[in-house]
This record gives sequence, structure tokens and C-alpha cells, in this order.
Amino acid sequence: MAPIVKMHTLGHDFVPAAIHAGGLRYHGMAPSLCGLYDAGYIEAVSVPQKATFEAAIQFARAEGIIPAPESAHGIRAAIDEALDAKAKGEKRVILFNLSGHGNFDMAAYEAYLSGKLEDYEYPAEAVKASLEKLPQVTLS
Repeated sequence: MAPIVKMHTLGHDFVPAAIHAGGLRYHGMAPSLCGLYDAGYIEAVSVPQKATFEAAIQFARAEGIIPAPESAHGIRAAIDEALDAKAKGEKRVILFNLSGHGNFDMAAYEAYLSGKLEDYEYPAEAVKASLEKLPQVTLS
């Protein structure tokens, strides 16, 4: 893909907080996801770390697979979507991607299970400052 491919980003100089979100601390999204988001096929949601690891533990106990933290974010969103559908009495098709196992993330699971993992909300001012540094690009 050429550099002209649209990507939602906070800029290459964005420095995320030292949280444990695995590969989700990257400054941008894959161009394919950006296209799906812009076309309205998917929506973006944010979930806190502790709720993410809670969902990961629930998934591991039910499925016997320890998910990677990146996948656990999707699992949390899928669980929340299912609970919302149940509460509203709706039938929904819910899809998420289990992109990897969490065998290399045991320290994060240990931190969660021992109560040391904390939720963190990145300051909106810092996001705004990063976005203001981005060049304005017009796509036609």
C-alpha cells in the first residue's frame, strides 16, 4: 500500500501511557479497519484495562484459551454487545477476532489477578494536542 492510504492516527510522535494493552498502544489503525470504520460497517469503542482482563479470564475459563490482551479488548466488547442485546431482547450477530494467545502476557495477567493493574484514561488534552500536529489531508 502506498503512503496515501487513509489511516486514523494520533501521529508518529504520539507516546502512549505505560499501560498494558499489548499492541494496542500503536498510534494508528490498520487502513482496512479505517475504511470499514469510515464506511460505517464497524464502530470503535474503548474499554478499560481491568474490564478487558476480566473478559479475558472469563473467556479463558469458558474456552480454555488464554487470549492476548489485544484480543481481550474485542472479547470485552463482544461480551458487552451480547449483554446489551440480551437486555433489549434482540438477536444480533456479533463477530470478534481472536488474533493471538496471551502466553507471552502472563506478567499482565498476574498484575490483574493480584490487583496491581489499574485503569487509565488518556487525557483528552494530550489526544487533542497530537491531532493538532497532524497534516491536513484532503482525499477525493
